[in-house]
Amino acid sequence: MKPNIVIFIFLSIICLSLSYKPVVLIHGIMTGSGSMEMISRRIQEKHPGTKVYNVNRFESWSSLETMWHQVLEIGLDVANISSQHPEGINLIGYSQGGLIARGIVQTFSNVSVSTFISLSSPQAGQYGAGFLHIIFPGLVKETAYELFYSRVGQHTSVGNYWKDPYHQTLYESYSVYLPYINNHIQSAKSDDFKNNMLRLKRLVLIGGPDDQVITPWQSSQFGYYDANETIIEMYQQDIYLSDKIGLKTLDKTKRLHLVTVPGVNHFNWHMNVSIVDDCLLPYLD
Repeated sequence: MKPNIVIFIFLSIICLSLSYKPVVLIHGIMTGSGSMEMISRRIQEKHPGTKVYNVNRFESWSSLETMWHQVLEIGLDVANISSQHPEGINLIGYSQGGLIARGIVQTFSNVSVSTFISLSSPQAGQYGAGFLHIIFPGLVKETAYELFYSRVGQHTSVGNYWKDPYHQTLYESYSVYLPYINNHIQSAKSDDFKNNMLRLKRLVLIGGPDDQVITPWQSSQFGYYDANETIIEMYQQDIYLSDKIGLKTLDKTKRLHLVTVPGVNHFNWHMNVSIVDDCLLPYLD
């Protein structure tokens, strides 16, 4: 065998050993695929040969379209990617993109996700005005429910996961997304929502106390306010205790990982090389 062929085969084996399963990235609200390029480049730099798919749907203002619409449309793209990689894929969603990604995991039985990483996403809901003024000038969290808990408000993505602890009855009556994928409200899809989550090899929930946008920040790890705005951690939440969507089972089988990083602002999670190296790469397979 010629030396150059041997070298080629050797290098190919090295690249295959370094590469991960394909990675799909889903951007956050009011941004686009460009905001996830650093993560994409870093994965490919550290693990050559890894295929990275950076979703470019629902960018900028279109990211305010309803959550179910985004889940179903992006989900079709992810299902197509998954069909090309029967060995499974890694899925990373940042901010609102993490909540869209979870909706895809729970809804699409034909999508084979090995590792799902939620990067600073409002998994238990949002009750903070850290970004409201940018999108809805003049809106404050205390009265935002008047907009979001209405038929008009539910035509916005933010309205679909706004969870006002003081107006839970309205939340349950109007919200068409979060209470359903959390199995807080039972539906014909409830069993699928849980069973599809339990197909994950690994669920990684990343957040931190200096986020300043996801409110409370513990929402990124399924913690949330009670009716008095006191933080109740995930382990004391009904969604965990009653294993509504499989979090307890994932935890007991060592497949649930909570990663808490101080000192990171919300707008820096996906721009920070150290976060990629320390919090994303170790969990990909």
